[in-house]
Amino acid sequence: MTALRTITVDGSPVHVMESGTGPAVLMLHGSGPGTTGSGAWATTAQALGTSWHLVAPDQAGFGRTPIPAGSGGGLRLWTEQAAGLMDALGVEHYAVVGHSMGGAVALALAAARPQQVTRVVAVSTMGAPGAPLSAELDAVWAAPAGPLGARDMLSRLVLDQALVTESAVAARAAAMRAGAAAFASLFPPPRARWADELTLSAQTLAAVRAPVLLVHGAEDRVTPLGTAALPLLEHLADVRLHVLGRCGHVPALEHPHDFRRLLSCFLGRERGHWSCRSGDAA
Repeated sequence: MTALRTITVDGSPVHVMESGTGPAVLMLHGSGPGTTGSGAWATTAQALGTSWHLVAPDQAGFGRTPIPAGSGGGLRLWTEQAAGLMDALGVEHYAVVGHSMGGAVALALAAARPQQVTRVVAVSTMGAPGAPLSAELDAVWAAPAGPLGARDMLSRLVLDQALVTESAVAARAAAMRAGAAAFASLFPPPRARWADELTLSAQTLAAVRAPVLLVHGAEDRVTPLGTAALPLLEHLADVRLHVLGRCGHVPALEHPHDFRRLLSCFLGRERGHWSCRSGDAA
């Protein structure tokens, strides 16, 4: 059963999609205009079934979650809001899955809450020290609300252009228009500073004690493998990387079966026994 509800976190509303029961998994979306928690994760949550208590919020400035008064958004806000949400739900221990911007938030949260965060899956993640703003991410953040902007953005996110369907473009265009005012305040030009703001320090990454799974597309042009994922291998204490060939920035959409099996395998392992048998995550 999937439910949509609003939770008050530090006096501000956070819109949340929840499903399932069992061990908790916080699922954090990326930063593209029109992105929401349910839009990013509903299909994955449905396919994973009821084995986990999945919590997918609209982060501040996205979807139905406003930016709290007096806050400009950014990594600190998203990290504190994510932690506060799980506190408000009464969840003491949880894994975190984050895509792109959400991956940086997931790693920052794991560093800040080492006693609560049990595992991290960072997908097409941002946050690596020294990672520059790619031309593709710059274009994604700059995409104008409407069908033309939605089509251009989606075409940059995926390798297989057949996935850029008329229905996908229409849905994203509508979401972009609905959230245009809030999004405009998050990543105004010059945008390199916002990529820098999402960069995690070596000290922060060293504070991540939870096991980390990095999932990345070999053809990701938004957060390229070489500058986004590979540097993290040098900084994280307990990390493994799974690279999907013929895959761009959105593994959950481009290789949904493989992606769900990776999640099921990694999240289902007891602490300290992360390895999957050959074929488990194929």
